[in-house]
Amino acid sequence: MSQALQEDERAGTALLAEPTVPVRAGWTVTLSLATLAVFMAFMTPIQILLPLQLQHIDPHGKSGALSLVTGLGALVAVVVNPLAGALSDRTTSRFGRRRPWILGGALAGAAGLAVTASQHTVTGVAVGWCVGQAGLNAMLAGVTTPIADRVPLSQRAQVSGWTGLMQSFGLVLGALVTTLLVTGVWSGYGTLALLTVVLAVPFVLRHPEPVLPRALRPAFDGRAFARSFWVSPKRHPDFGWAWLTRFLINLGNALGTLYLLYFLSDAVHYGDPGTGVLILTVVYTLFAALTAIPVGRVSDRVGRRKSFVVLSSVVMAVAAVLLALLHTWPAALAAAAVLGAGYGVYLAVDQALVTQVLPEARDRAKDLGVINIANSGPQVLAPALAAPIIAHLGNYTGLYLATALTTLLGGILVRRIHGVA
Repeated sequence: MSQALQEDERAGTALLAEPTVPVRAGWTVTLSLATLAVFMAFMTPIQILLPLQLQHIDPHGKSGALSLVTGLGALVAVVVNPLAGALSDRTTSRFGRRRPWILGGALAGAAGLAVTASQHTVTGVAVGWCVGQAGLNAMLAGVTTPIADRVPLSQRAQVSGWTGLMQSFGLVLGALVTTLLVTGVWSGYGTLALLTVVLAVPFVLRHPEPVLPRALRPAFDGRAFARSFWVSPKRHPDFGWAWLTRFLINLGNALGTLYLLYFLSDAVHYGDPGTGVLILTVVYTLFAALTAIPVGRVSDRVGRRKSFVVLSSVVMAVAAVLLALLHTWPAALAAAAVLGAGYGVYLAVDQALVTQVLPEARDRAKDLGVINIANSGPQVLAPALAAPIIAHLGNYTGLYLATALTTLLGGILVRRIHGVA
């Protein structure tokens, strides 16, 4: 065997080995900023900018137009995220496997946001948003995988807690930026586009990563590549149960938040439901921040994941039952705090758990992309389930009881995972 081939094999072994060297605070901070950029660019248009833009374009058909645009975007996300992850796993750039996708995805996502901002038809907005979703999901594939690549098990839940919090912070910060710092749809999109790139750059520039030797990249086989996206739950049962657990808990979360504005208006009779949603989001985020990092540290220290996922599902179910039984503003505030506390635990520990059930080290980004379908899929399914529940199964009481049951089921099924404590 030639010396060059031996060096490539050693490099590949080191690249795919379970990490043992702790990451520093600066690494976690810059990865968290890049994750914040992704979720701020994802969530702010869905919550604020797209509804405003489509209301101006088609005042009478705004609800259908919003469903169409966000549904197409979700479909793009389901396809692009695992695809970008698979291509990332095969990338042999001298800059590493993940950083080119983080920066390239940020630039493409920013371009998609700019295109969306300039549109004056529903079709144009849909095309621009799909471009943005493609770029942002490529970026998401890049920022999700470094935890599995670089963070040892003794730190994984703590680091996952920081990056997981960025999902909630992204929504709050994006709302503040687009309502207080800038005005208008175009300036909102433009600011988000700029922040997406700016927040991605520190991680890309400051933290080099190992390079995948070209000799270790498998020859491309289209059929085998396509088949690789099916991860058999029979061959990899822990991965299958982890996917189903995440799907159910995220479905419960989607059911519980989808009609929150209407719940505040119709059931709670809160005077300004839009402001009410923002207040509840801030409370939720604050309590998630209070639990995610401390519980992540405890989970890392004791080496246990499943019991914390079960605990988080019970806490979140309690919040849903509170909303089902008490339709008052104080109850809504209390439920937001309880839900945030439970979801903070879940964000930290479940991501760490998922990284421990990935089938192949060489396919980490692709498999995490498949897992991420359990995040985006519920966003598509929730509207189809929530509307008939509200209409025929007890209105908001039925909706939040369904939320509680779905969340509890997800927590129960995590116990079927046997390879993780």
